[in-house]
Amino acid sequence: MTVRGIRGATTVVSDQPDVVLEATSSLVIEMAKENGIVPEDIVSVIVSTTRDIESAFPAKAVRTIDGWKYVPVMCTHEMDVPGSMPLCIRILMHVNSRAHQKDIKHIYQNEAVKLRPDLQN
Repeated sequence: MTVRGIRGATTVVSDQPDVVLEATSSLVIEMAKENGIVPEDIVSVIVSTTRDIESAFPAKAVRTIDGWKYVPVMCTHEMDVPGSMPLCIRILMHVNSRAHQKDIKHIYQNEAVKLRPDLQN
């Protein structure tokens, strides 16, 4: 078994706590499901947001998923690059996995599908 990184991103229509938390939860659950990951497999999760998201800590959404209470999660902001996608939440999940790197399914939702079209299945 080795540590693999699973990437994901989504966007929200507004910076409202319930919107941010729901979008984050939805993304994380899909990332885990598509890669056959259970909380015990997860080493850590890093959640970043663009600077226009400040109403809630997206990590809260991860910690409140059933069975995920003890998964280490940290939030941060993305670099503020001119022209970057607004209202975007990105996730990097480090997991113990037997999968080959090329077989990891990276998940992009909403407007974030434009970020990495090369990783879409």
